[in-house]
Amino acid sequence: MVSEKASIHRSKKVIKTGGSGGIWFLGFIGALVYYLHIHSGTFWLVILAFLKALFWPAFLVYHLLAFLKL
Repeated sequence: MVSEKASIHRSKKVIKTGGSGGIWFLGFIGALVYYLHIHSGTFWLVILAFLKALFWPAFLVYHLLAFLKL
C-alpha cells in the first residue's frame, strides 16, 4: 500500500521550449490569405493555395540558400 506522503508529492515535468508555434501559425494564416487572393477560382486552385501556404517556409529557406550560394 502506498503511503499518503508518496501520493501527495508527485513530480511534474515542465517543458519550457516550443513557443514559436504560434508565430508559425500566424505565418501560415497570412500566407494562406495571400495565396487565396492570388489563386481564387476553381477548387484545385484553392488546394494549390493551401499547399503553397503550408510549404512556404521550405521555399523561403531554399531561395535564401540559393541566394547565399551555400
